[in-house]
Amino acid sequence: MRKGVKAAIVSGVVVVMVGGAGYAAYNFVSALNDSSVSGVAPEKTGPPGSDEVKQASQKFFAAWEKGQAATAASFTNFPEAAQALLTAYGQEAHITGVKITPGAASGTIVPFSVKATVSYDGKSKPLAYRSRLSIVRGASTHRALVDWQPAVVYPELKKGDTLVTGESAAPPIVAVDRHGVVLTKDKYPSLGPVLDELRDKYGDKAGGTPSVELSIRHADTNAAETPLITLSQGRAGKLHTTLSASAQAAAEQAVQRFAESSVVAVKASTGEVLALANHRDDAFNAAFLGRLAPGSTMKIITAATLIDDGVTTASGPAPCTPDAMWEGQTFHNLQGMTPNEHATLSESFARSCNTAFIKFTDNLKPDSVTREAEDRFGLGQDNWKTGIPSFDGSVPAVSGPDMAAGLIGQGQVQMSPLNMASVTATAMTGVFRQPVLVPPTLDDRELARAKGLSASTVAQLRQMMNRTATSGTAAVAMSGLSGSIGAKTGSAEVDGQARSNSWFTGYRGDVAAAAMTQEGGHGGDAAGPIVAAVLRAGG
Repeated sequence: MRKGVKAAIVSGVVVVMVGGAGYAAYNFVSALNDSSVSGVAPEKTGPPGSDEVKQASQKFFAAWEKGQAATAASFTNFPEAAQALLTAYGQEAHITGVKITPGAASGTIVPFSVKATVSYDGKSKPLAYRSRLSIVRGASTHRALVDWQPAVVYPELKKGDTLVTGESAAPPIVAVDRHGVVLTKDKYPSLGPVLDELRDKYGDKAGGTPSVELSIRHADTNAAETPLITLSQGRAGKLHTTLSASAQAAAEQAVQRFAESSVVAVKASTGEVLALANHRDDAFNAAFLGRLAPGSTMKIITAATLIDDGVTTASGPAPCTPDAMWEGQTFHNLQGMTPNEHATLSESFARSCNTAFIKFTDNLKPDSVTREAEDRFGLGQDNWKTGIPSFDGSVPAVSGPDMAAGLIGQGQVQMSPLNMASVTATAMTGVFRQPVLVPPTLDDRELARAKGLSASTVAQLRQMMNRTATSGTAAVAMSGLSGSIGAKTGSAEVDGQARSNSWFTGYRGDVAAAAMTQEGGHGGDAAGPIVAAVLRAGG
């Protein structure tokens, strides 16, 4: 071979290159990139096909069944997170003998059932459940991989959660209502997370002994563990609550009528919580922990501020104009409301006229409503001790358009149904009594305090709320309820939602209640019937 000429053999083909460049070199490089010559398959793109879905899921299942956490995790798109949970599945949760049966795939979704055994300290229980997984294309590897979610391993797991088996953190409890009626998760589904919280906090004070359980340990370290299977039953202690089984049953039934709804009822003369219920896709206790603008139910606090600060009275002027401007922002009333330049505060309250309240912004200081909410209604100081986690409400001192918006329950104001039920109880009695779910004598906790309202302010608030319930915006929802009644409706607009959140609060006799339905529309449309049903049941 001549000097300067080199030969290379690629897959049995002789390629002649002169000076390392030129036409022959081009063909050599092209041959290396041609899968027909090199045997390298092109990278796959798009959703995995049926064969890939089957193979990827089978590999994952096989490794999981064998307890090979690292191997199983390698077939997912987030192997580190997957390995941690799959390792805990065997080592911390003590789950063995795993048998996985896949169902018929639907596209990239593979349902499956799991049968296994949970064992701890010589005690065992069978474990069986259903879950599903999805197969996706790896972003960098282009392999068909399990789309990792904790719920793949167990359907109730969320990000950061894990499974553990051992002696329970707190002894089991038997929670009973104010009359000694046993309260269970099966009969009162909304109480499931609440009973877990009560057990976590008061199990050791109720006189029981721990169980051995398979539980979900949540990422939120303040959240109680969720028991799944009891291997060895401890002795349950009895825990007395302030709840009323009859009111709770009515609340559970009422929220089922509207998705994303929550309600709370309290005994106004004591602050004792009689019922709380949630109808949500998640297990979030929005009744106690929700943080949403309360809409025009906030006008109870605003009206009290106007009266206590000497701005006007229930029978004083509060003109209802078509619109109102404050620092460049225009506020409107609900569609169809007839203006009334001669309206009193009572009339504008009963009709829920926004502009009447907005026009009083000039007469108030940025912290006027904040002071009223904190000092007289006991809100916004992060010091409520109900017995379980709860939100105290927030009425920040602000200026600009948000100050005006806050007067009608928009802007930066946030409340929960628990907060608004307490506001109504304070308005109807004049005394702030911090809501409680467990008697404070059980753990000697100090309850929040506030000055409350004068007899004159209470009389005016009750008159306005009664007018709203009998001839105002709450009349339809409250119809048929006898005795001493009062109410206030609210509709809170939220960016990105097609419909406003529905709010409603009311009282009958010694019971005050409040409800919220996300995207429920006007206050009387969804939240109103929920509150009315609970008030009808009484305490």
